[in-house]
Formats: sequence, C-alpha cells, structure tokens
Amino acid sequence: MSKNIRTDEVNHLFDAILSLRDREECYTFFEDICTVNELLSLSQRFEVAYMLRQHKTYLDITEKTGASTATISRVNRSLNYGNDGYDMVFERIRDKEKE
Repeated sequence: MSKNIRTDEVNHLFDAILSLRDREECYTFFEDICTVNELLSLSQRFEVAYMLRQHKTYLDITEKTGASTATISRVNRSLNYGNDGYDMVFERIRDKEKE
C-alpha cells in the first residue's frame, strides 16, 4: 500500500523548493536539507531516467552512473508506470534549451 505523500509538511517543503531563485540557492538549500549521499542518490536517479529516455542500455547506464540494475529497474518502472513527472521536466528542459 502506498503512503499518502500529500501532506501539509510535504506542501511546506515543496513551497520552500519553489521559492528558490537559481542554481546557487538550490545548492545552499539542498546542502542543508539533504545529506551528500541523499543528494547524490537523487541526482543519480535523475541521470538514470534521462539515459533511459535516450534508450541507453542498462550496461551503459551502470558504467556512467554507477547505479545498480535494481535502481535502474525502479527508475524504469517510474518512467513506464509513474506520474510522468520525469518526462514533464525533461520536456521543460528541452524547451528551455531551445530558447
């Protein structure tokens, strides 16, 4: 059974994240709120998702990111059966790069 993440506390966290103005503020905030390993794990998952969308193989992804096949599989499951959050962000990044 999935836990409900839509709580006042999570809303408060997301409001804090949405208040960040630039990458430097992101570094400042996330270095305080996350451990180094937590932040590196999040960034690894994001890179894995990006590479999966580029049709890279599990072997290529493991070699570049160091992610385990279990992590790659979990990210792949999110890409295929999740809420399309990764794709929403990838599209926005592509649109911004075109500007």
